Amino acid sequence: MDDTSDDRPFNRSDWRRLLRSLHEDPDRPGLRETPARVERAWEHWTSGYAQDPAEILKVFEDGAEQYSELIVVRGIPVYSHCEHHLAPFFGTATVGYVPKGAIVGLSKLTRLVDCFAKRLQVQERLTRQIADALMTHLEPTAVGVVIRCRHMCMESRGIRAIGEETVTSAMLGELLTNLGMRTELLSLERAR
Repeated sequence: MDDTSDDRPFNRSDWRRLLRSLHEDPDRPGLRETPARVERAWEHWTSGYAQDPAEILKVFEDGAEQYSELIVVRGIPVYSHCEHHLAPFFGTATVGYVPKGAIVGLSKLTRLVDCFAKRLQVQERLTRQIADALMTHLEPTAVGVVIRCRHMCMESRGIRAIGEETVTSAMLGELLTNLGMRTELLSLERAR
């Protein structure tokens, strides 16, 4: 197999070199297809760089004119990779907002989380990026994002804190000052 480089961000020759650096034979039967599989996997895991949050958050006004309460989607899957170790972290996100005359399709909130999660991340920035994108493109009166994740860089190495969850939140607009609304969002996030 040719080990020459090309312009793709993840090319097979790099993965073959990695396997060799681990004292593995990239041509043995169990690893022969690994560079191609890993290349496709990393293209998928980092596909969020090619997505535009503005395109994801196209709004519509039909049915939203009179609605001014929290809209919350919880249990949104989060699968990302930390930028420090390239190790996976995973969990769930809760995204809520209070519309101001325009709403977004509920599936768009999941797509927005996925857009930012499919980039090399730290959970704190991921949380804030989702909240900021909603505030910028939807212009609601309030936005709240809560993310709960387990980090393999903590569980599988170093401290080996198995099962620990990291919780981050971002509250914007009225959620910063309206304690009742903030309490409602957090209670909806925890309810099962």
